[in-house]
Formats: sequence, C-alpha cells, structure tokens
Amino acid sequence: MAPVQSRSKANARRQGAVWPWLAPALLVLGGFYLVPLFDVLRLAFGNATLLRPATEYGLDGIGQVISAPALPGILWSTALFTTASVLGILALGLAVALLVVRGEMRQLWGMTALRTVVLTAWVVPGIANGLIWQMLFSEAPFGAMNSMLGLVGIAPIRWISDPGNAMFSAVIANIWQGTAFAMIVIYAARRGLDPDLYAAAAIDGAGPIARFYFITLAQLKPALLVATVLVTIQTLNTFDVILALTGGGPGRATEVLSLYVFNTVFYSFDLSGGAVLALILVGIAMGLTVVYIRLLTRDPRPRA
Repeated sequence: MAPVQSRSKANARRQGAVWPWLAPALLVLGGFYLVPLFDVLRLAFGNATLLRPATEYGLDGIGQVISAPALPGILWSTALFTTASVLGILALGLAVALLVVRGEMRQLWGMTALRTVVLTAWVVPGIANGLIWQMLFSEAPFGAMNSMLGLVGIAPIRWISDPGNAMFSAVIANIWQGTAFAMIVIYAARRGLDPDLYAAAAIDGAGPIARFYFITLAQLKPALLVATVLVTIQTLNTFDVILALTGGGPGRATEVLSLYVFNTVFYSFDLSGGAVLALILVGIAMGLTVVYIRLLTRDPRPRA
C-alpha cells in the first residue's frame, strides 16, 4: 500500500509542477481569444455605432435585432447555404482524396497535378472567387456557362437573377473553393490507414462497398469530424464570395447571416446590432459542433 501511495503523491507533485509552465501560455491564449469575445458581449448590450461609443446598456437592442422581420428569412438562407455547402465540400473532398490515394498506390500519372489544381482554388481570395464565378454565371451573351449550354441547344439559365438559381450558384462557388481543405484532411488520414486492414478484409470476402463502409469510413471518422466542424465554421463565416457574386440578392435570396452582420455594421453603422448577430452566429457554430461530436463519436454497435 505504501508504494502505491508514494507513487500517487509523486504523480500529484509532477502534475502540480506542470501548471507554472502552462499558465503563461494559457493566459496569453485565453486573453487573445476571450477578450474580443467579452468585448462583443459588451457591445451587444449597448447602443454603439461605428460613429460613437455606447452611451447606455440594456436589452432593447437585442430585442430589436431578434425581432427584425428579415432575420427568419436570413436564417433560412444560412441553413440552406451551409447544409448544401458542407455536404458538397465533404463529399467532393472525400472523393478527390480517395481518388488521389488510389491513383498514387497504382502509380498513375497526374495525381500531383490533380492535387495542385484542387489546391489552387483554395488559395484564391473569396472576393476573387466570387468575381470568377460571376463571369462564369454571367447572363450576358459572353457568359461561359450559358455559352456552353447554347452549344448543346439548351436555353440560357438565369444563374444569378433568379432567386432559386442564385443560391445554387453561391453554393457551387463555395464548394469549388472549399473542397481543397476537406481533401487535405481526409487525404492525410487515408494515407495513414494500415493496408493490412484491406488485405484482411479481402481475404474474408468483403467487397468494395463493405471495405469502404466498414474500414475506410470507420477509420476516417476522426478526420471527418475535424473536417466537418472546420468546414461548417468556415462556411458560416463566408460572406465575401456571396458579396462579390450576388451581393446577397436578388432581393435577399442569398443574404446569409455572416453577410447580414457585415451589412449591419458597415452599411447601417450599427455596431451593437452586428455584435448581437455575431453572437447568434457563434451560438449556431457551437451548437452544430456539439451535434457533430455526438453523431460522429457515438458507438454504432447496439447496447446489450
């Protein structure tokens, strides 16, 4: 009993000795991330604008923002844009990553070029991405997409001026740029899988679909969780692509919550209103993160 107690006391002393070394880093990181958040909380309860600081504090500003007639439609647009973008980015990123890994295993030519092409879209600034797709979706005679459709006898499509098509166009532009990040995360995780798992499954008679579901997807769960969380947060904060592509229109068909924050602060000069909307955005991101963790880390096996 005495050796066990002495070991536990030694472990406690070692753990206590770690905190003085970690404390400075924790204080710096905590101050760097928490101070701006506390300042946003302070602004949310005030009446500050870009032209003057807050002169009074209360709940009136929060109530006005939450009860704004435009907010439900903007939240719906945000849900559509985020859901479609995240699903598209993850699906395409997974497909490209698995294709590249399989091509490298078979020593096929062009895998490096494929990775480079996908990564090129990632480094394009959001504003430039929106402008590129605006030219592609242009409804003028020189628009690339409608020109190609005309070659096969299909009538021009109102990609940007039609409310339904405008959201689809914004999603396509966001998927084009965001696929690279999901591909990188999934590619790195897939390269780390043990090939013996697939060899053993093949010996046991598992087909390609079974190997994909029970080995690839099962082993990639941690990477998929990371990619899903980060892609969701990135998509929720995306407004530059939409700003350059549609400006949030037609009407407010593509005005997502992040763009609404931007418009509230920099066009309406309502700094406190923008802070309230930013906190709503943070709450949505944290809620979705919790849901993802619950879904992707739970044990699928039935309990006894």
